[in-house]
Amino acid sequence: MTNSRLAAQINGIKAYMKTLSDFGASMHRIREIGYTAVQIDTPHITPGEPLDCAEIKRLVDEAGLTICNTHIPWEKLVADIEGTISQHQLWECEHVAIPSLPKERRTQGEEGYRLFAAEASKFGQQLAEAGLTLSYHNHSFELARFGSQTGLGIIFDESNPQYLSAEIDTYWIQHGGGDPADWIRKMSSRIPVVHFKDMVILEDGSQAFAEVGEGNLNWPAILAATEESQVSWIVVEQDVCQRDPFESLQISYHNLLGMGLI
Repeated sequence: MTNSRLAAQINGIKAYMKTLSDFGASMHRIREIGYTAVQIDTPHITPGEPLDCAEIKRLVDEAGLTICNTHIPWEKLVADIEGTISQHQLWECEHVAIPSLPKERRTQGEEGYRLFAAEASKFGQQLAEAGLTLSYHNHSFELARFGSQTGLGIIFDESNPQYLSAEIDTYWIQHGGGDPADWIRKMSSRIPVVHFKDMVILEDGSQAFAEVGEGNLNWPAILAATEESQVSWIVVEQDVCQRDPFESLQISYHNLLGMGLI
C-alpha cells in the first residue's frame, strides 16, 4: 500500500470552513499533512457561505487534492439521481456512498433491509452506467441479528454485487461487536473505499473516537486485510476530536506511516 491512497474526511473540520477563503485554506492544510484526497459529503460545506460544486472543484484542485468519494443522502439520490451523476462527473469523483439506512427501512426490521438491498441495487445500476460506483456505509445498528444473519449481511447478500459495494467503517464495525478485518476481507471484491477510524475506552468505560493508532483496534490485521482487498481509497475519519481536528488528522496520518503504510 502507499500513502497516495490516503484521504481525509472533511466533516470534522467544518468549524474551520465558514467562508470561501477558509475552505480553500483548509484544503491546503490537508494537503500539507500529506493526504492526496478528500471525501466531501455535500456541496454546502459552510454554514455561512455555501459553495457551489464548481467552486468546490476549483479549490480542491488548487490545493492539489482529489475528491475521491462522497456521501449522498438516500433521499437526495432517489429524488435527483441525474443531478448526483452530474455533480460527480464535474468533480471527477467515481465513488458515491449512502451514509446510512433510510429511516423508513430501519423501522421495518429484517424486511426493511431486504427492500433496501433491492432498491440500492437499482440505483447502483444507474450510477454504474454513468461510470460511478455506489457503496453502503455502515454504522453499528446494522449488526443487529435476524436469526443467523445481521442486517448488514442482508444488505450485501441480497444486493447485486455489481451495483452495490461496501464502505466498511472500522470503528462502527468494532462498536457493533464485529471484526473490522474480517468484514474487509468478506467484502474484498466490492470495497472501493474503507473508513479508518479508531476507538478508545475512557476511564468510565465509555467508548470514544480516537486517531488511528491511538485506540484499541487491531490495525496490523486491518491493514493486512485492506492490502489483500480491492480498496482504492483509505479515508481517515474521526467524528469527534479531543484536540484540534487538523492535529488529529496529522496524528492518524503519521501513525499509519509508522505502521508501514508508505
